[in-house]
Amino acid sequence: YIPHIGGVEVVFKNLCEGLVKLGHDVSIVTHRLKGTKKFEIINKVKVHRINCFHSRYWFTFLSIPKAVKLAKKADIIHTTLYNAALPAKIASLFSRKKCIITIPEILGKNWNLFEISFLSKNIHRLLEKTIIKLNFDKYASISNSTERCVLAEGIPKRKSVVVYCGVDYDFFNPRKYNGKKIRDKFNLKKDYIYLFYGRPGISKGFEHLLKAVPLISKKIPNSKLLAIVSRDKAYEKRYNYILKLIKKLKIEEKIVLIDSVPRRELPDYIKSADCVVIPSLTEGFGFCAAEACAMGKPVVASDTGAIPSIIKDAGILVGPGNATELRDAIKLLINDKDLRKKLGEKGIQYAKEYSKDAVVEKLIELY
Repeated sequence: YIPHIGGVEVVFKNLCEGLVKLGHDVSIVTHRLKGTKKFEIINKVKVHRINCFHSRYWFTFLSIPKAVKLAKKADIIHTTLYNAALPAKIASLFSRKKCIITIPEILGKNWNLFEISFLSKNIHRLLEKTIIKLNFDKYASISNSTERCVLAEGIPKRKSVVVYCGVDYDFFNPRKYNGKKIRDKFNLKKDYIYLFYGRPGISKGFEHLLKAVPLISKKIPNSKLLAIVSRDKAYEKRYNYILKLIKKLKIEEKIVLIDSVPRRELPDYIKSADCVVIPSLTEGFGFCAAEACAMGKPVVASDTGAIPSIIKDAGILVGPGNATELRDAIKLLINDKDLRKKLGEKGIQYAKEYSKDAVVEKLIELY
């Protein structure tokens, strides 16, 4: 949950705050990040954080007592993949309360796309299949492509529903922001900027974008990658891998790598860019794609998961993990100002299809 930044965090922030505005009582059980309080109330949402040695895996077990305790006073339990699912199901059984699970994505065979060991791939795939089979009362997929994966795992259609993620269009309103201050801050006034933001998880494909940087720089010398990457303790190993890769590729001068920024500042960074790049290997919804579209920025994204249905023709789709295609698409956008403007205008139009208020209404109906 916030202050950690990510797609699932945004989904539940919008949902929880939307519910309390309508008079409902909401408690969150989440992983305690360094520097955060064990308990606090954020915008009337009660946030309980669990100490779990900076490991999402420990959260699965250490959160069970708190989940069971809070479930006794609740009317319904809502959880998500991966590490929150088991404690939520156990709390549901003890309290005899119904439990809904939001499914951002099911990786399935796509675990083979990741640069992790054969053993790790198979363990994660087994855990994923086990969680899906825990017999939740409803499975809320965040896109049609995710629901197809859910049904393919044998979940009955009567238990499945699609609830797209909501975007706050008042917040991501391009007229409210000025990217010039970001360009000034990092001395990027005369550079073409392509932006990546998110966590360095294995599904996000950031390393493939890094491999494209030397190719892009060769064609467009005055271009730079502006990358906002989470340094959360849970991703320490992946972050260190990213640093080593940047050094190995000798692209230190062609990338501006910064830590996660407060969410209120994110639109300024998007505004500063010429395009937003989403090199994901898999993607259940694609918040970055929807947010970039809302801000009127063209997108270069992997042709995977729900991304094509989010950006439609407001961007350029490339093969997942293909550095050469990334280079060609980014080069095309950087060199064609009129195309950037045309795609940006289409993006604003498409982004309006995903309203956070509509999501809250649909989930209340589901509850």
